[in-house]
Order: sequence, then C-alpha cells, then structure tokens
Amino acid sequence: MIRTLRYLTLAVASLAASNAIADSHGGAAHTAADTIMVKDAYVRAVPPGQPNSAAFMVLHNHGGADHKVIDAKSTAARTVELHTHTQKDGMMMMRRIESIEVKSKGMTTLKPGGLHVMLIGLTQPLKVGNTVSVTLVFDDGSKKSIDAPVQEVMMKMDHKPGMHHNMKH
Repeated sequence: MIRTLRYLTLAVASLAASNAIADSHGGAAHTAADTIMVKDAYVRAVPPGQPNSAAFMVLHNHGGADHKVIDAKSTAARTVELHTHTQKDGMMMMRRIESIEVKSKGMTTLKPGGLHVMLIGLTQPLKVGNTVSVTLVFDDGSKKSIDAPVQEVMMKMDHKPGMHHNMKH
C-alpha cells in the first residue's frame, strides 16, 4: 500500500512538473507545422515537355518562435529544392538556398521572381485545374502537406535577356 502511494505521488508530481514547464512556455509546445499557416498556394502550369516548374505560397507564422522551411518534397518532381532569385552583375539568377525563414508573428511570401519551391524533373503534366501535393519540412522536424492548384503565372521577367537559372549547388 505504501509502495503504491509512493508511485502515485511520484506520478502526480511528474505530471505537475511537466504541466508547469509547458505553462512557462506559453502552453503546450507547438511545432512549426502547427503554427505556420499556408495561404494562396499554387504551382505554375507549364507546357508539355517543360521539365521544371515552381510552387508559390504565403507562410504566416502565428507562433512565438521563428522557424525555417528546410526542405520540401513532392511526387510531382524527381527533385524539389528551395530557391531564390538574386541579381548579380546586372543579371537575374536563380539559386538554391538552404532554408526559408518565417519570423515569429510574421509572414514570408514565396512568389515569382523571389523565394519559391523549385520542382525539377517533373513526373507528371502540370495542367491548369490539377493539384500538386507539396510537403514542407520545418527546422523542428515537423511537416505540413498542402495541395496546391496548378495555375497560369505570368512572370514579368520571362524572356528577358540575361536571365539565367543556376542549378549548381
């Protein structure tokens, strides 16, 4: 009986301690996938035979901690990478980046000509009206899957001289 009471007392004390820790951090611990909402996601439609496309979206971080998207996955492409555009020597270049930051209580926009999720080596046609599943992987290991509709995208920089896509890593 005394042994049972000791175990019960230890269990209650342990539970109280874990609740106190959670309360000191503003409630139960939330993952990036819990606190980052994805809005206005879409994938650029491409003509048949075009091997690459990109996904765009707005990431809203409603949590109290900064987070980063560190990877993305999709069955619509053989390779999926995080990319941005930079200007170097008067030329716009696309390059791979390690992460996309989403500040606490902030918003990060992935858009044509800026940050985006690159879909390389498409495994299926991307026709307007279809959807593409994209999974974002965050710095805390959590994941969020979204279904992004395929849409026509008009980019201001299309067909400009000096546009290069740097696929080197």
